[in-house]
Amino acid sequence: MRHNKKFNHLSRTASHRASLLANLSISLIMHKRITTTVAKAKALKKYVEPLITRSKNDTTTSRRVVFRYLQDKEAIKELFGTVAAKIGNRPGGYTRVIKLGSRLGDGAEMAFIELVDFDDRMAKTAKTAAKHTRRGGRKKATEATAPEAEAVETTEKEVLPKSDAAVTKETPAKAKAKVAEVKEPKAPKSKKETPKAE
Repeated sequence: MRHNKKFNHLSRTASHRASLLANLSISLIMHKRITTTVAKAKALKKYVEPLITRSKNDTTTSRRVVFRYLQDKEAIKELFGTVAAKIGNRPGGYTRVIKLGSRLGDGAEMAFIELVDFDDRMAKTAKTAAKHTRRGGRKKATEATAPEAEAVETTEKEVLPKSDAAVTKETPAKAKAKVAEVKEPKAPKSKKETPKAE
């Protein structure tokens, strides 16, 4: 029985699993987002988050402890430099797993795992969604810009000659009609087409 053995072995030996998670962690730290299976992403989340927490305290001991797991100097520099600066105020939850669906080859459930603070698109959508409301926001904006629009119109009338001002006030439909008249001159009606008066 498997009582109290909660972590996923990922069908690997202990050494193979450790090296797999170390390599995935290095890729995640360097690229900020990786695509993998859901099972590996969940295992990676448990593996990498304590290392990211350790990187908040930039001491020699912390660097040695993290290096024992990752064994990659460039990843350690990135983790204790760029990543630690971004996640300094966050109390946990440094990664996000988003499911992508099944892989075509073997039907495995796929997902991408990313560092939360490095995804600008998610942050932008969350901010813009909170700003918009349905009541009264648009009227205030148009009222504020109305005096500016009047000022622009008066300056244009003063600067432009009369012929140019007349052209700018034409609607697009009138402009199209004028172009059509220029392209297709109307043929004069023949005598046969005119109806005879009785």
